[in-house]
Amino acid sequence: MALQLYLDLLSQPCRSVYIFAKKNNIPFDFKQISLAEGNHKTEEYEKITATTKVPAMQDGDFCLAESIAILLYLAEKFQTPSHWYPVDLRQRARVNEYLSWQHSTMRRHGTRVFWLQIVIPRILGEETPKEKIDSALEDLNESLRVFEAKFLQDRPFIAGDHLSLADLVAIVEIMQPVACDVEVFQGRPKLSAWRDRVRDAIGTELFDEAHQSVMGAQEKIKMVDVDKLQGLRPRIKVFL
Repeated sequence: MALQLYLDLLSQPCRSVYIFAKKNNIPFDFKQISLAEGNHKTEEYEKITATTKVPAMQDGDFCLAESIAILLYLAEKFQTPSHWYPVDLRQRARVNEYLSWQHSTMRRHGTRVFWLQIVIPRILGEETPKEKIDSALEDLNESLRVFEAKFLQDRPFIAGDHLSLADLVAIVEIMQPVACDVEVFQGRPKLSAWRDRVRDAIGTELFDEAHQSVMGAQEKIKMVDVDKLQGLRPRIKVFL
């Protein structure tokens, strides 16, 4: 059985796994899981991962969840170029440092903006209060400030001179609020230059392909039957 990746490219972690596998010519079967339509709540998918989240991976009889775990598994199994997860102790520590930090900061804040501006209004049928959005944007801006000052500094990439898993995970998260028309890169020349380097290192065609779905998320969410979105209601309280 070929390696199978269960993905929804509206999800940031799914895009990181997708880009990594495609960039490294790792053969896989793409299994589309639509979160908006509740594909992750089926009995069949629960056999792949009891967490019922994406991404997930099946390699023969071995199933794995969580994007970071999947990325590291693929890097080791397919012996991808070392710049992704450096052998050098300090460079690898820089990658691990960012991957450890981002879960409760960049990921949380970018995701919250996306939900408040696109997903929740569609589910509830009303606009999110402005003060909620302003608070979310303030948190996002603080994460971006820390990212530039602490993790990027004056380096081309997070771990040094080459693209790593840390940069890949960072860019997909930072692009999420861009899909809501948030001017993330405006007035941030250092961040903009880093984005361009990451996109060039990944390849513009692959980068744009992976982000095509999320860039059209506002229209796509409008087309989804509201009844199908009701399964996402329990998550609303996390973002409000």
